[in-house]
Amino acid sequence: MPPPDGYTVDHLLTLPDLPPHTELIDGSLVFVSPQRSFHTLTMFVLEAGLHRTVPGELRVRREMTVVIDTRQGPEPDICVLRAEGIPDDENDETYYRARHVILAVEVVSPDSEKRDRERKPQLYAQAGIRHFWRVERGEDGLPRVHVYELDETTRAYSLTGIHHDQLKLSVPFTIDIDLTTVQRL
Repeated sequence: MPPPDGYTVDHLLTLPDLPPHTELIDGSLVFVSPQRSFHTLTMFVLEAGLHRTVPGELRVRREMTVVIDTRQGPEPDICVLRAEGIPDDENDETYYRARHVILAVEVVSPDSEKRDRERKPQLYAQAGIRHFWRVERGEDGLPRVHVYELDETTRAYSLTGIHHDQLKLSVPFTIDIDLTTVQRL
């Protein structure tokens, strides 16, 4: 039975036997369905590309809870965060704080479309995460990366571009990822 006021991050981090990749959105536990091949391959290509280009003061992580507040603990598919936000002994870490995240990436899946397109970007923006990528599957089966940057005045994201075959950016750092690699894996 959920608590009367909903679950908190403390519940998310301490309840025994939660399925892997359980998220906390608006005080509710969200269980993730098995991923499709497109999702997994796209995450692999983006993660590898980010690892290749990330500056030394930043780190790339996948599928880790990002604590925003007591009722919000989403799990971006990939995030880039400041190294200072990672404890020296990271092996036991199960979450990161939103204040250290500079980029959150969501690869949209059929079971999470509304969360990935609407609610999670709202949460990331309200938490002050400056960059957000929403990745959709194009008609050709390749990833389409929708790149957003935070407007600090409105605390909402503005679309800065949609990238089809090549993801080439200068912010938050120099990034050059061949998205067509997904079809060759």
